[in-house]
Amino acid sequence: MASQVKLFSPTSLLTLLLPIVALIGALVSRSYLFLDYVHVITGGTWTGIDLFMGVVFGRMLRSLDPRTRAEIIKRLVPMMLFLMPALASVATTAGIYLAMDNGILSLSNRLFLTAGAIVLVLIVQGFGLILPNEIRLYMELRKPNPDINKVVRLGMRNIYISGSQVIFQIAVIFVMAELAVQ
Repeated sequence: MASQVKLFSPTSLLTLLLPIVALIGALVSRSYLFLDYVHVITGGTWTGIDLFMGVVFGRMLRSLDPRTRAEIIKRLVPMMLFLMPALASVATTAGIYLAMDNGILSLSNRLFLTAGAIVLVLIVQGFGLILPNEIRLYMELRKPNPDINKVVRLGMRNIYISGSQVIFQIAVIFVMAELAVQ
């Protein structure tokens, strides 16, 4: 693990800013269709990445030696540290605005409450578990001699949590589909 992790790069900043700029554009334009696209694309990308990380990538990484795993995780950290929080925040925010536009943002709506509870679990996992681990990973990787076992342990933990998020994301998709036809 000879090279340092570069946190800020054009790519990492683009992954942070693009979803946010799209959300702002949708809100400023007051276009329901644009806002719906932003919600579906960011939510679908969030779900797809978690599905890939948990089902495909996690299995592949387990078959590699710890040093190789650590090198791969090192390259993931700058991108994931920005991309996943941006996707999750934008998808959730766009969803709330869509619920307001559709008149279903109501504490008496059972489906809305169900979707909200599932999203709350996703937010706690993402911002309470995954994001702090990403920061720990980044801090460890900045050291002159990072602890490879710690890097692998934290990185794999995030991959497993991403995999578990897929279950909640699929559940919220079913609830949102019901809300859409209500």
